[in-house]
Amino acid sequence: MMTSPNAPHASPDASPDASPDLGSAAIELRKVSARYARGDGEPLRQVDFVATPGEIVCLLGPNGAGKSTLLRVASGSLCPYEGEALLFGEPMARMDRRHLARTVAVVAQNETIALGFSVRDVVTMGRAPHQGSWMLAGAHDRKIVDAALDRCDLESLASRLVHELSGGEQKRVAIARALAQEPRVLLLDEPAAFLDVRHQVDLCELLVEQTKLKQLACVVVLHDLNLAASYASRVALLKNGELLACGPVAEVMTYRRLRETFSADLYVGLNDVTGDRFFLPMRHASNGIDGSRPPWQAPGIQGP
Repeated sequence: MMTSPNAPHASPDASPDASPDLGSAAIELRKVSARYARGDGEPLRQVDFVATPGEIVCLLGPNGAGKSTLLRVASGSLCPYEGEALLFGEPMARMDRRHLARTVAVVAQNETIALGFSVRDVVTMGRAPHQGSWMLAGAHDRKIVDAALDRCDLESLASRLVHELSGGEQKRVAIARALAQEPRVLLLDEPAAFLDVRHQVDLCELLVEQTKLKQLACVVVLHDLNLAASYASRVALLKNGELLACGPVAEVMTYRRLRETFSADLYVGLNDVTGDRFFLPMRHASNGIDGSRPPWQAPGIQGP
């Protein structure tokens, strides 16, 4: 049963724990500013960010906030023009690309569809950084690929061509390929997109399992606030290229902080079965369309 407790009244001025133990940091961004071309603005400005092994950090924010750009800097595919990006304490800019590929796996927001390749072929591609110049898969590689197919519910689709699959199935293939890579850092950009409810939950449970089992540092871009609140170790709020807050769900995902981030009114409630927060967009009261009455003062909704 869902209830509406004091979650909206959580202190909006709480200082989130944005500074975990840097000695164990897997990904560390120090005062990072990044852009794609001169004159294009700054998708990321003066951002400090840390992800450590064994935790899931969810990046939340409106479109164009800089979430995907942060992931690209964290993966080493985009070099910041200011600041520094570190991978286990070493500057990424000086790292060998093969070492990066063995350490960091990325599931992009838009994956290029591999025409003519089967699901098993694509998942096996995740083993490439660990193979020799001939890219031949051995028994060990096949065992890892089989496990990834199983964990992503793809065994029955293993022989199917990837371009024939639905969008949700293709997303699961990309995640299986990333797991087959056996990374120490896992970066995912909207991995729940196109997935049905069951597979969204399965995905999040899988990330929790793998993060704990293999002590991965997992950074995930999500648009679903409820999934983030249920599964994240910490959440980071971004807007206009700036990091507004980073810390535990209870301290960061408050009414005022979310309103500041998304420029929208979200009701914050508490699931009395799981203890997780949940979020609902609040429609404006009919007499508040002109802004004369704040929507959180509508009948049945307590104000902050």
